[in-house]
Amino acid sequence: MDEQAALALIGDRLPAAGDDCAVVDGQVITTDMLHERTDFPDGTTRYTAGWRAVGASLSDVASMGAEATAAVAVYAAPQFDGDELLAFVDGAVDVCEAVGAEYVGGDLDGHEEFTVATTALGDTEDPVLRSGASPGEVVCVTGTLGRSAAALRLFERGDNEAANDLFRFEPRVRAGVALRSYATAMLDSSDGLARSVHQLCAASDCGAALEPPLPIDERVDAVATDDGDRRELGVFFGEDFELVCTVPERDLAAAREAVPCPLQRVGTVTDDGVTLDGETLPDRGYSH
Repeated sequence: MDEQAALALIGDRLPAAGDDCAVVDGQVITTDMLHERTDFPDGTTRYTAGWRAVGASLSDVASMGAEATAAVAVYAAPQFDGDELLAFVDGAVDVCEAVGAEYVGGDLDGHEEFTVATTALGDTEDPVLRSGASPGEVVCVTGTLGRSAAALRLFERGDNEAANDLFRFEPRVRAGVALRSYATAMLDSSDGLARSVHQLCAASDCGAALEPPLPIDERVDAVATDDGDRRELGVFFGEDFELVCTVPERDLAAAREAVPCPLQRVGTVTDDGVTLDGETLPDRGYSH
């Protein structure tokens, strides 16, 4: 059973699940787990690991249009190195401060592989779900796509300083709060643009027609081997933690003005099917 099948199975048992966060009495809550072998390439610093792990959960809070309030983490490793542990905490503290939240601690545990489990909390009385998109609305993406894919290539080349820099991202909490007044559906792009759009369309019972040019980060061009590789890294790789949302056409200009980062239109909501430049877009992306 792969990750998508497992999620579907859980969804049958927990019908309220399905968005990036659970919503409980005006709060949103989310949890994530990251492992050294799958999430932290050789060369990833513990500071970057702390930033990225906690940032991943804060990105889920952002996708609900919520104000981030706090985060905790479980830090597990074969042995505890003081410098590494403090570097991790510094990264966790700094990413929280970057979005107006507070890192308030967590737990330590021994484990055969460096592993992090994070939880983040946020506040909103009006969360943005994945299920509100309607045909005729526009599909938008914050920021740029493919940064994590480019970072992985840089790690493989041994350019660890540049790779760590790309691996640290600012969760789009402020953008999510700004979009709360305009977005009809929203989620983060941790699974990649293609899969994220498929997930949004499945939740909203609609389709989407995406159109180039997509906001693929210029640093992808420096590592991609050809146009096909560039598309793969920008559209399917994932782990960029940008926001994918739908907005009524009449509100697009106001949304762009309100959001404190680039917000690019990448397509239109349709009745069914997901396409890119007129061709069927596979439901494929990052898988744990």
